[in-house]
Amino acid sequence: MLIQNTPVTASCSTAPQGLHASALLTPARQKTLRGTVQCTGIGVHAGESATLRLLPAEPDTGIVFVRTDLKNGARSIKAQWDNVVETRLCTVIGNRYGSKVATIEHLMAALRAADVDNVIVEVDGPEVPIMDGSADSFVFLIDMAGVMVQDAPRRELVVLKPVEVKADGKHVALLPAEESQFDVSISFASALIQTQRYAFTLSQNGFKNEISRARTFGFYDDVEKMRALGFMRGGSLDNAIVVRDETVVNEGGLRFADEFVRHKLLDAIGDLFLAGAPIRGLFKGSCGGHTMHNKLLRALFADETAWVWQEAPALIPAAQA
Repeated sequence: MLIQNTPVTASCSTAPQGLHASALLTPARQKTLRGTVQCTGIGVHAGESATLRLLPAEPDTGIVFVRTDLKNGARSIKAQWDNVVETRLCTVIGNRYGSKVATIEHLMAALRAADVDNVIVEVDGPEVPIMDGSADSFVFLIDMAGVMVQDAPRRELVVLKPVEVKADGKHVALLPAEESQFDVSISFASALIQTQRYAFTLSQNGFKNEISRARTFGFYDDVEKMRALGFMRGGSLDNAIVVRDETVVNEGGLRFADEFVRHKLLDAIGDLFLAGAPIRGLFKGSCGGHTMHNKLLRALFADETAWVWQEAPALIPAAQA
């Protein structure tokens, strides 16, 4: 049974430097969905129909995926960094029974942006439906379900010192910061994409307006090669941007001039939510990706001096204190 909003008695303090002086701080509470919602779509890699349901969950549950086509313990996989088992073209989590759920990053990004801490994600196959290739459909589902506050304190992971990973010309890092911030850059030989950069401070409205509608993308010349390897069997112009001969094949073109880098930032938000809680820090990524994101989380948690769990603060207007 979910615990509804209840009054919480807590002493408030003045806002720290960098936050508005007219605001006070009170402990933040965990959140879950108010109702149950579902959608059906195609898995971009497996090419199979998939139905996904989002259900409310108890405090301290976290984000848990449940394979409804499986039985017993094989069904459940918690969305966390050390359950990531594959990262080639998407983020895949798995459990000790060998069960997997693929392409979770867009849904994870939408849940993070909506400040949802606890949810059961039921899916009737091995992959989350790709929908239109962005997080927009998942934002819509969360809005339809509604979000409710729970009577349990919310924690966040605070970055205390820089942690970085470099490999093959790629570079990702987490640095101390007062908010959840992202600074992502990409570089492609394609004249259509070239070098793009996007800096973003995470907020629900900002994510909805600037990031959520940015779609995944690929190159026409790579499609058959990827399908031969078992990927992109459900890919189409309905769920991905396709670039061919320096042209966007999709009718209607791009949603943003820099849609490519915005989507990479979307992926980073979703992948980093696998820390198990919101991260207070600055993520910087240069030509990163799912593999680098997971390596960064593993490097972060391997250094216990680089982070700390902390009760998350929630701002309230001073007049209401």
